[in-house]
Amino acid sequence: MLASCLQVLLLAATLAFLALPASHAQQHSNQAPGEIKDFRLTESSEGLLLTTTMRFDLPEQVEDALYKGIAMYFVAEAQVVRERWYWSDRMVAQATRHMRLSYQPLTRRWRLSQSSTPFSDSGLGVSLGQNFDELGDALAVMQRITRWSVAPADALDGSGQQILHFQFRLDMSQLPRPLQLSTVGRSGWNLLLSRSVRLTGNTVESEK
Repeated sequence: MLASCLQVLLLAATLAFLALPASHAQQHSNQAPGEIKDFRLTESSEGLLLTTTMRFDLPEQVEDALYKGIAMYFVAEAQVVRERWYWSDRMVAQATRHMRLSYQPLTRRWRLSQSSTPFSDSGLGVSLGQNFDELGDALAVMQRITRWSVAPADALDGSGQQILHFQFRLDMSQLPRPLQLSTVGRSGWNLLLSRSVRLTGNTVESEK
């Protein structure tokens, strides 16, 4: 009973905190606009390498939460699947990149951490962290992916029956539980960019 009461109080406190007026968030639409400006695939001895540039604005609620000290999580995912007419497509390779963006009100600095595995409270795992003075500088790094190995060379067959699915999104699953519950079904937390490309000689460059 006590645990249930504490959960209710925590949820109410989180909702009240996020409802405070935003002093830093930009005034823009609830649906954050975005696009993939460049998308290039290169085949090398390392495998299939993805280089892409994205452009997007953070949703107002996300930016507001960041300025209030709540870390936000993002994930880039790439899957290579093989089409099968007799069954569902078979996944032959998968790569994931996790990103955590946070703001420190005391120092007024931004920190971006990147990892190949989800972030955990224990701090275990390997991640690369960078500090920035401006939010725009941190976003610029998030929006560029360079020579990311998304599939080993032996997973590619060059038959034209393989498709790469790429997706960049806000990862709601790593937010505090009360915040997850409060954002269910709310369009102001939408951030999703995606691209699918058939792997043929016309779409994949060969590195010499």
